[in-house]
Amino acid sequence: MATVLVVDDEGGIRRSLRGVLSDEGLRVIEAEDGGSALSLVRRERPELVLLDVWMPEVDGIELLRRLQEEPDRPQVIMISGHGNIETAVQATKLGAFDFIEKPFSIDALLSVVNRALEHRALRHEVSTEAAAAPRPAANGHAAPRAFPERTLGKAVIASGHGLHTGVKSGLVLNPLPAGRGIVFANVTSGASVPAHIDYVDSTGYATTLHGGDMTVATVEHLLATLHCYGITNAQIKVQSEVPAMDGSALEFCKLIEQAGVEEQGGGVEPVVIEEPIRLGGDGPDDEGIAIEPADGFSVHYTLIYPPPVGRQEYTYVHRGGESFKTEIAPARTFGFMRDMKALASMGLASGGRLDNFILIDDEKVLNTQLRFPDELARHKILDVLGDFSLLGRPLRGRIVARKTGHSDNIALLRKIHARYS
Repeated sequence: MATVLVVDDEGGIRRSLRGVLSDEGLRVIEAEDGGSALSLVRRERPELVLLDVWMPEVDGIELLRRLQEEPDRPQVIMISGHGNIETAVQATKLGAFDFIEKPFSIDALLSVVNRALEHRALRHEVSTEAAAAPRPAANGHAAPRAFPERTLGKAVIASGHGLHTGVKSGLVLNPLPAGRGIVFANVTSGASVPAHIDYVDSTGYATTLHGGDMTVATVEHLLATLHCYGITNAQIKVQSEVPAMDGSALEFCKLIEQAGVEEQGGGVEPVVIEEPIRLGGDGPDDEGIAIEPADGFSVHYTLIYPPPVGRQEYTYVHRGGESFKTEIAPARTFGFMRDMKALASMGLASGGRLDNFILIDDEKVLNTQLRFPDELARHKILDVLGDFSLLGRPLRGRIVARKTGHSDNIALLRKIHARYS
């Protein structure tokens, strides 16, 4: 039976939490201030602490800092009725497993509690053999039979604006136990949707997932990053759209590196392409996308636009997180002045800012210097990587695409899923 320490200066909150958690078979102990809580942690060794931010004398953030110095430190979930993104950032940097705001639903609370306890148990049970499980091949050839399952080492948080909604929002990445996959969850309601091809709702200008009461848009850049770093299990807490950051995936790379990658043992079997699958034309200037057998995984993309863009081509051979971070992650979203009015009429690109996408008119790039001469083609590969991660398994094959977008990616992915599921 796991022990949970509830730390809150409000007796009513402590009693409510004790009742809910006790009904779940957990042993619950209480403290009304930071000093008493620290003594209980050292005496009772709870697996989990539910910690209010706002308390007299020793506040929750200071107590969290002290708990990280304990030799057998518990998981900590921060709770606040006056939370903001800055407090959440501070808490996660100090090692909090998650951050939830009052009032919260019982289902949402229990979901976070169960994840925290599972993650702590997992970290205590991972064997030396699991930690030494074989890693994916680093040379793009001779991929192993199975890829090890991986999660994040700790929770991390970021903030930004949605590219299409324009809404300022936060993003929390949490570890998950092996076998859970990548799951999006609503910050406030606790509703969730798996990052899987079965839940793709729309592909106009971005990829949107929908399941039950949860809809989340513009998932592709974050999913590409998780996939290329080998993360197979993680929860993504967000509102209705993943923040655009600077229009690329670089900030997501930094988030994963900040969290660390934790191997979980086990393995995920790759989908090995045995014969070509094609959609669209196969001429040098035709719109089309195909996947064909290969030893490793790679994407060749050809982009063709009128001047000033012209023709751009790039081939990406996946060799792990570092190759993704160097070659593909920096490539930003782009858009054309002539399309802005149409996008606005559709309620899209409301969050487009001069610092989070490349703006092009009939003569030149208007607002920035390109990071690569072929940055637009590389960004299309970023979208391909994100969309194809929705298969839920690594791919062994070579993708060749010309003049394609999200709809084409998902159409080919559905054919792969139908053939190899």
